[in-house]
Amino acid sequence: MAEQDHLDRAAREFIWNIVEIHSQLEAIHKGWAEKLGLSEPQWLILMAIDELDQGRGVPGIAVANKLRIHPAFVTNQTKKLEALDLLTRITSPEDARFLQISLTQKARGEIERLSSERQALNATIFGGLDAESLAYLNKRLTSIAKSSRLASQKLSMGIL
Repeated sequence: MAEQDHLDRAAREFIWNIVEIHSQLEAIHKGWAEKLGLSEPQWLILMAIDELDQGRGVPGIAVANKLRIHPAFVTNQTKKLEALDLLTRITSPEDARFLQISLTQKARGEIERLSSERQALNATIFGGLDAESLAYLNKRLTSIAKSSRLASQKLSMGIL
């Protein structure tokens, strides 16, 4: 029983660390957004598109899935970002029901303008880790994220 108590205590500590990290990352994203005159969700949408786009644009549903938000919210916000000349939205050549979203040169320039500050910030956050350690941590966190989605599904279905 002592081993289970130890594991529960370690799990709670881990969860509180994640809550703290999430809070700090929200503040950081808000700061980046403010530098561009955007809301935090708009900044995250730009970052998701930048991460996901492989040169052909990104479907809105992929952005919504990456950010764990409703697709209708992505549609609403990408229209606003398009009006600011930060995104282009074109009809998908594979399926006319969907749009492919891409960053404009203006958006890429703004992101590039912030890159040295972002690199410095990452060095502060991850300064105690080398690339191999960070890769290992990411692998473990990916596993925990997958397990937490399963646990959330079980809880919502009442099968825990």
